[in-house]
Parts: sequence; structure tokens; C-alpha cells
Amino acid sequence: MAVDSSAERVLAGLDPEQRAAVTAPAGPVCILAGAGTGKTRAITHRIAHRALTGEIAARHVLAVTFTARAAAEMRARLTALGVGGVQARTFHAAALRQVRYFAPRLLEGRPMPELLDSKVRLVTLAAARSGLRTDRAAARDLAGEIEWAKSSLVEPAEYVVAAAKALRETPHDPARVAEVFAAYEQVKRANGVIDFEDMLRAAVWGIEEHPDVGEQVRAQYRHFVVDEYQDVNPLQQRLLDAWLGGRDDLTVVGDASQTIYSFTGATSAYLVDFPRRRRDAVVVRLVRDYRSTPQVVGLANAVIRQARGTEAQLRLELVGQRSPGPEPDLRIFPDEPAEAAAVAARCRQLIASGTPAREIAVLFRTNAQSEAYEKALAEAEVPYLVQGAERFFERTEVRQAMIALRSAVRSTPAETPLVEAVVDALSAVGWAREQPPPGGAARERWEALAALVQLAEEYARTPNLLPIGDAAAATARSGLASPAVASDPVGWVERAVSLADFCTELQRRATQQHVPTVDGVTLASLHSAKGLEWDAVFLVGLADGTLPTTYAKTVEQVEEERRLLYVGVTRAREWLWLSYASARSPGGRPRRPSRFLPQLDRSGGERAASPTGAVAGRKPDPRRNRVISCRICGATLLAGVDRKLGRCSDCPSDLDDELYARLLDWRSRVARAQKVPAYVVFTDATLTALAERRPGAVDGLLAIAGIGPRKLGLYGEAVLALVGGATVDELGPEKTSTIEP
Repeated sequence: MAVDSSAERVLAGLDPEQRAAVTAPAGPVCILAGAGTGKTRAITHRIAHRALTGEIAARHVLAVTFTARAAAEMRARLTALGVGGVQARTFHAAALRQVRYFAPRLLEGRPMPELLDSKVRLVTLAAARSGLRTDRAAARDLAGEIEWAKSSLVEPAEYVVAAAKALRETPHDPARVAEVFAAYEQVKRANGVIDFEDMLRAAVWGIEEHPDVGEQVRAQYRHFVVDEYQDVNPLQQRLLDAWLGGRDDLTVVGDASQTIYSFTGATSAYLVDFPRRRRDAVVVRLVRDYRSTPQVVGLANAVIRQARGTEAQLRLELVGQRSPGPEPDLRIFPDEPAEAAAVAARCRQLIASGTPAREIAVLFRTNAQSEAYEKALAEAEVPYLVQGAERFFERTEVRQAMIALRSAVRSTPAETPLVEAVVDALSAVGWAREQPPPGGAARERWEALAALVQLAEEYARTPNLLPIGDAAAATARSGLASPAVASDPVGWVERAVSLADFCTELQRRATQQHVPTVDGVTLASLHSAKGLEWDAVFLVGLADGTLPTTYAKTVEQVEEERRLLYVGVTRAREWLWLSYASARSPGGRPRRPSRFLPQLDRSGGERAASPTGAVAGRKPDPRRNRVISCRICGATLLAGVDRKLGRCSDCPSDLDDELYARLLDWRSRVARAQKVPAYVVFTDATLTALAERRPGAVDGLLAIAGIGPRKLGLYGEAVLALVGGATVDELGPEKTSTIEP
């Protein structure tokens, strides 16, 4: 009965689609999960529900993610659901664990080779051996190309043909790259080391070529979950197939519209083909977006709706679940410095009005765009951090702080609350809780140590559960160890976390490079923003040539650039800014806005704005560059008539028929008096918008496309009177025979 009750609690609060994913029967399950639709919730609740109902044993589950952070979050959620013992790891961490465990058997007693943390040094040596001089940047490019080849199961002798088929833009002539690739493999063997791809291959080899190893691994891992399945590469899929060994208890979750890493060898083909390859697969679509406002969701749908190609087959139309929020801002600036200055000023305003700096992000296509925004934010005295720059735990001040924390363990009473103990220990390295010092390195140092305090606060709120029972203690000590450890905990006990516990947690995070959020505006590339979210997001530099980049030559590459913008839009919870500069520098060559941005209807109605924001022969109208969302469903409105109505043409109308009839009568009289066609006064669409939206003030009139200052002066008073309930006869002849001056 307790198990049934726990299982029912796991199902509580799920929407119908999430519930379908959680309760799907054993076997192949494909969860197509749009951004913000609760995919982690769905897969963790699926694991927990199956474990709590007795369908599976938690220790037999292997959940694979792409980041240590995602794996840690999954483990934490499962623990909160009352399910411990599930192995949630990255592909590399799971493979490394297995290779290390089986190394004595596979290597016949020889020690396991050292694992390279970077290819660059050996690639430099290999290039020199091949007669190719390289600097560090060139060596990184060659290392990336070798990594793509190995992840794609391409050998050095096959590289030239494979690169041509994949339309790779190689850093050197493909034949030279192949030479460096072959030399790299030789240098690596001579140094007795392996890289990450070798380690994945070793795990595959151990399972496929050693039946006893394969049998033991498959006895331990019987149920598999793969997150971000659109990002797997051929080598990772080969390892997954080896783990499965022909079995089909596999749940995959992904979103083809977020496929943005194909340059590394990742492919959405396995996600797209999943139902075809596994005929009995259950497919569930999660489309309810709980992250973003309907306005942001509508814009995201508008961006991805134009997608073409293989990934578009699985395109999801998201449905916003939050309350309405502000319309996205679409801004145009004369040059990049002006754009950066405006972004910095708006960030400062948001922070002053109560938005935490850590909940704001500025996202761009390439890291080279960062400098202008770093400079502008520094001048505006807005704290910031660069995502993906120097690793948090490698910073000098953080390493010193961790030494201070470890030293304080011996002198800190056990009963001291964790956060108090951390603050006291950090005072030894000169940190205090006061406001951070003014800009520059001092502020960055303060923010980094403040992030450690924030981590302590979060860690102190996490239940510290210890297993009761000898078998469970052995399992806890061994972690992911021998598949022979099969006992379940018989119970759990909670105790307060100590400073020593926190130091251990920091060391674990340092090993996994789990970076906490520093309290500053985040500057990040669109690629590095994947998987993150903020209250306010600035998408900047959205000009053709930057997004899509000029290096996107093929249709497939251009479509991946579109998906990058989609990923960027879906990072925003509430407030979204999109901008581009008409020129890179003052007086520079004009640029066009990104082709992926919502455009005004070019076939009629409102004309599209030029890159400078002006229509030929007219002064710029800021309303023409504003993103307008449907007031009914939240979708971004692109057509001129829809923008005028403020709703999609197929959304239900709330037209006031009686008001519309009075407006038609009034327009007819005015047109006759002026001896002009009726549409010159107001178009039918404008009258419909007035009868639907029923504005009660001047601001409401001006919000309707087609009513500008001139027509407001001519007809505003009469229209407001009609909306207020007046009849046409009550207006008097002066308001029904208006003659233009």
C-alpha cells in the first residue's frame, strides 16, 4: 500500500502528456519534448514510478545525459522522489567507470593508460611530424576535426572521403588533415595515453569482444534512459547499442529543433528514425511550455515554423502555459557600439527595478562578439560573467578559498551552521558580505567567492540522506562500483550537512567542472546557453552574416543557424530583446537583419522596414519594428492584417457587431463628405480592430496599426465617442463630414 501511495504521488501534478510518458509500458519510448515542457520532470518521474511500483529495480537503471550538471540534477530529483541508487552519468563518465572496473581483465593486468584532458599538445606534435607548423588556434581546429572523425567512427585512411561527403570545411587540405590524424594516433600510442573517444571505443570493445564482460554489464544495466537524444553521435550510439545488447527497454528524450551541435558529429538522425527503427515504440509529444510567457512562446513558434529539412519533421508547436507577459522588443541600432550601450543601459534598469543580475543573459552567435558587451557593461558598472571562459574552479581566488575552507574544517565546531562556517572561513581570504567593490578584477573576485556562499546556501537546503544497513553502506561507499553489489538500502536517515561535507561536494564539482551561477549578467554564445534559462534574455547581433554566419553554406547549415536562434529565444522566461546593428562600426557598410527574424507582411498591408528602420519616403515608425503577439493565443503576428487586428486570422473574434455597424455608417458619411473611397478613411481591418479591441483612450487608438498621429487628429475624437456608445447622429455634422486640411 505504501508503494502504491508513493507511486500515485509521483503522478500527481503531471499534465496529460507527461503522465502518458511516465506510465508508458516497458519497451522503446520516444519523448519529443519541446523547450520548457518539463522533460527532466517526465523522465525522472518515469524512472521513479517504475521503481516504486516494483516494475524495475533502481540499481538496474542507467540514465545517460550530456553534462555532469544534468546528471547531478537528475540524481537530486530522483532522491527527492524517494528513489536512490539510479546511475545517472554522462556517456563519458559511464564508459570510464566501466573501463576502469574491467581494465584488469581487459588489459591482462597492465595499468590503464592515462586519459588526455586535451588533444592540443599531441596534435601540435603530430602536425610538426607531418611538416605542418601550427599555432595554438590552428592546433585546436585540427583537434576538433580529429574529434569529429573519431566520434563519427571515421579512421585516418577514411577521413578524406568522409569529410567530402559531410561537406566539412577543413582547417587544411583534407589530405594534410588525414596525415596529422594518423600521426596523432601514433604519437598518442607512443606516449601511452588515450583520449575520450578511445575510452568510449574501449567500452564498446570490452562489451562486444568479451562475452563475460558484456554479460556482466548487461546484468547490471537493464533499463536505459538517454536525455538530449538529438545530440548523440555515431560512437555514442554504438556504445548505447552495446549496452542494450538487443534489448528494448529504452527511453529517449529529445527535441530535433534544438539540434545545434552537428559540427561535432552529433546527429538528430537517431531521434528522427527512432519510431522507424523500433516499430513498437511509444511516441509522446510534450508541447506545454511552462518556462516562457505566451509572447516568448509565440515568437519561438514563428521562428521555427519556417524550418525545413529532416529535423522539421519532428517540429513541435509549443503552447504557452504561463500568464501573459511583455511583448518581445525588436530594436535596430546604427552600429554595434550603440547596440551594446543600449543593452548595458537596459540591463542596469532591469537590475535597478528588481531583476537579479544572475537572471539576465546577453547571448550572441560567436565569442568574438563578447568584447563590445563586456566593455559596455563595465562602463555602465553592471557586473557580468562570461560563460564558457575561464573555468570557475580553476580561478586563483576560488582555489585559495577552497584551501581556506578545508583548513577551517578542523577548527570549526560540528554544530556550526554551514553557511556561517563558510562565511567565517572566507573571511580568512579577505571576503566580506558587504556590497562588492567597484568594477574590475576586485569585483570579479568578490562575485566568485559570493558564488561559493550561494552554493553553500543551496547545499544546506539539500536533504543529506544516509543509508541504513551494511549492504547499503557498501553500495554508498562503492558508488558506481562493481555490478556484483546488488543490495538495496533498507532505510534512510537525514542529518545536517557539515563544512567537511561541503568541501567534499566542492571537490566533486571541481572535478566535474560544475560551474555555479555568479551574481552577474551572463554573457554567452548561443551554443553555450543550451540547457540554461533566464528571466530576461538579450539576443544581440542578429544580422545576416552573423546569424546565419557567413560560413553556413548549405541548406542544412543554414537550418542549424535557424535552430540556434530558436534555442536562444526559448532561453527567456519573461522578457526578451532582439536587436541588430545596421553597421558593425559607425559609418560602416550597411547590413541586413537576420533572415530568421519575424518580418512584416511583404505582400500588402504594412510594408517591411529597411535595415535602418525606415520605409522609403517616410520617417521611421518604431511600431513597425515591434514584435506583436496574438492577444488570444500568443503567437507572433507577421501579416499586416493580423498585426492590425492584434490576433491571428483563425483565432476567435470578439467583434462588437453593433459598434462595427456604427463605425461603418460613420465611415461612409465621412467618405462621402470628403469624396474619397471609404478605405482612405479607415480600412475594413482597422474598423474590425476597433470593434474588437474597443479602445477607451488615445493610447489604445495609437496601439492599433493604421491609426497614426494624423488620423488620430482627424478622427480620434469621433471614434472614441462611438466606442463609448454614441450614435452617429449624436456626433453632429462636424464629426461626420471631416474635411482634411
